Amino acid sequence: MRILLAEDDEVLLDGISKALSRSGFSVEAVSCGVEADQALKASSFDMAILDLGLPKLDGLDVLRNLRERGSLLPVLLLTARVGLNDRINGLNLGADDYMLKPFDLPELEARVNALIRRSKYAAPSQVSFESLTLDVSARTLLVDGAALELSSRELMVMECLMQRPGRLVSKDQLIDHICGWEKNISGNAVEVYIHRLRKRIEPHGVTVRALRGLGYLLEKAQ
Repeated sequence: MRILLAEDDEVLLDGISKALSRSGFSVEAVSCGVEADQALKASSFDMAILDLGLPKLDGLDVLRNLRERGSLLPVLLLTARVGLNDRINGLNLGADDYMLKPFDLPELEARVNALIRRSKYAAPSQVSFESLTLDVSARTLLVDGAALELSSRELMVMECLMQRPGRLVSKDQLIDHICGWEKNISGNAVEVYIHRLRKRIEPHGVTVRALRGLGYLLEKAQ
């Protein structure tokens, strides 16, 4: 599970990062709103934790931009602001929960787990494109109901593409989806996975089109 944490207090940023990492989460930590906004545009996360008082771009603006892009990512707001209006504004903009500072780390972890658990129940169990169906819970790609044999990384590439049908997916987005921010695979490896996927899915009327220098597009085979 990958979490974006945006907090400008270095001590709190470090403490939350370490606590969540010990609980098995992969944490990408940033200290300003612009970095948070860019990270949310460029990569996939399971949830975001945003401080309201971020420099350069306020946490509410980061949240607003996220929701305007159509993202349903669970968002937990952190704030030292005790005013009711700030909390109401955050919830109205699409925040899922908020915590007032100071708070206890065990409570933060409990709320993170609850938000992620809630979002997983709400997420569709299957994603379809043409003759292909991705069973998210079983992590299996089906072709007209029959399982198609794929390696774990080929399946992760396919999962990323099928969650964005008809939309361009960059090579960096695929790398992030496969291995998170610990980018231990190369762009050449992604090209190999794409080549193997094409061979498996083109007989079923679907292909992956490469747009040089831009990324990949899942589409109906010609």
